[in-house]
Amino acid sequence: MKKQLVILSDLWGRERSEWVNHYIRPLQEKFEVRYYDCCELGGVDTSDYKQEVLHWQFVDGGVDRAVEQLLVLEQSNVTVLAFSVGGTIAWKFALEGGQVESLYCISSTRLRYETMRPESEIVLCFGEDDPFIPSKEWFDKMNVTSDILPDKGHELYMEAEFAEQLSRRILNESSY
Repeated sequence: MKKQLVILSDLWGRERSEWVNHYIRPLQEKFEVRYYDCCELGGVDTSDYKQEVLHWQFVDGGVDRAVEQLLVLEQSNVTVLAFSVGGTIAWKFALEGGQVESLYCISSTRLRYETMRPESEIVLCFGEDDPFIPSKEWFDKMNVTSDILPDKGHELYMEAEFAEQLSRRILNESSY
């Protein structure tokens, strides 16, 4: 039986996520993959499809609604791969009782506001040029390390080469 892998989108949701196939294809060989659009999970209105409008809706209750939905939808042990705001949702999901074995958060800069750490195995990745990376003090307080990739920005996860490397890492780190 395959392990369960949940993939959570960034704030753009399904509409701008053709890049997610760079992860789904290799990972579905060894995982049962479920992909969630964070806009749908969080009840975010996408009729005004601008970054600042979507971001505000996530901050103003969308993250919490998404976590509540995930707690209903995912009740077994899972590995989570999450991008940007999806990482914040995944982190809170794990804190609220979601059974998260391993948590991979990519460019999840809003984690810098978190004060509690889930018990899960945690892998964080950020682009060095992303201005909102959590501070060294935050990493120390949370007792987590991060891969900081040189010459990369916030949307490093959309790059096929990064996706290939991360997918390989996830496959190698998962026990079967």
